[in-house]
Amino acid sequence: MKARFILFLLVLNARLASAQHLTAIPDGGNKKAFVSEQIGLTKIAIHYSRPGVKGREGAIWGTPVAHYGLVDLGFGTSKAAPWRAGANENTVISFSNDVKVEGKDLPAGTYGLHMLLGEAETTVIFSKNATSWGSFFYEPSEDALRVTVKNQPLDKSVEWLKYEFINQTDNAATVALSWEKRQIPFTIEADVVKIQLASFKNELRNSQGFTWQSYVQAATYCLQNKTDLDQALVWADQAVGLPFIGQKNFQTLSMKAMVLSALNKQADADAVMKEAVPMGNLNELHQYARTLLQQKRMKDAYAVFKVNYDKNPNQFTTNVGMGRGLSALGDFKKALPYLKAALPQAPNELNKNGVTAMIKKLEEGKDANQ
Repeated sequence: MKARFILFLLVLNARLASAQHLTAIPDGGNKKAFVSEQIGLTKIAIHYSRPGVKGREGAIWGTPVAHYGLVDLGFGTSKAAPWRAGANENTVISFSNDVKVEGKDLPAGTYGLHMLLGEAETTVIFSKNATSWGSFFYEPSEDALRVTVKNQPLDKSVEWLKYEFINQTDNAATVALSWEKRQIPFTIEADVVKIQLASFKNELRNSQGFTWQSYVQAATYCLQNKTDLDQALVWADQAVGLPFIGQKNFQTLSMKAMVLSALNKQADADAVMKEAVPMGNLNELHQYARTLLQQKRMKDAYAVFKVNYDKNPNQFTTNVGMGRGLSALGDFKKALPYLKAALPQAPNELNKNGVTAMIKKLEEGKDANQ
């Protein structure tokens, strides 16, 4: 019986030794954390552990807690290790697209984050090895990038080390490590437009490319950002005429016309819009005519307002349109009845006030569009 019990204990110990450990709170009271941000389509994520100051105010930086320079930590293969930029496992940062860190190129990927600390400045290290524990196995040959930044003082002490994204713009953000009374910031930039265009090109080869609306969306982005207008024209043409997908309608044709106009091909743009106008609905035609007014093309604007009125007679929008078109031509007398007809048709108080103001201008001998 005793022999059996001893054998049972030996087998149990062997199994325990090979078994997975239970999930437990990290040692030392450190907190695991995760923070992420997007710059355009570029996803940036940081996984780290948060050590606490725990009464060590003034005894963090330049001490074994967060050592300066490269040191032998007494464990692992590295005899000249930087700070692990957190606690416990590797601090890990990942980028879904290529970025620039402090103006230097860094390819998309996942990196171990280390810091070579100094009193006034810090060298931030992005290591291709993101799976080792802390900095115990750090190898400089695995560096993907090093950048040096200035340390910043903090007025208030930060108890638990944290990473956060600050100073966000459309194409950049600053990652800031804050702990005790020090902040270590480094700036990340992404080529938002380039990445967006690459994403469009990729998606248009997939299921998203089976609707003409997707091609209009991609062309619109180029137009709004004044970039790669030749590619925008390709997409606009595909929205109109791609086999089984493209459609000739007001939206596709007007987008093509806007791209042509941006390419300084106004005659071609006008020819496309001549084809588009008969296909436009009430609101599309009204907005197009308003655009022509903004371009000071008064006769062309009136012609579109007139087409809209003939298709949709005596409605609030078309009455206002005729009033605007005739007023732009200087025919205030003919414009006035249309605006007076529109007044009781106004769908809300805001529109009613707007038409009232236009009528007053006409009665004063002024252009209602001014």
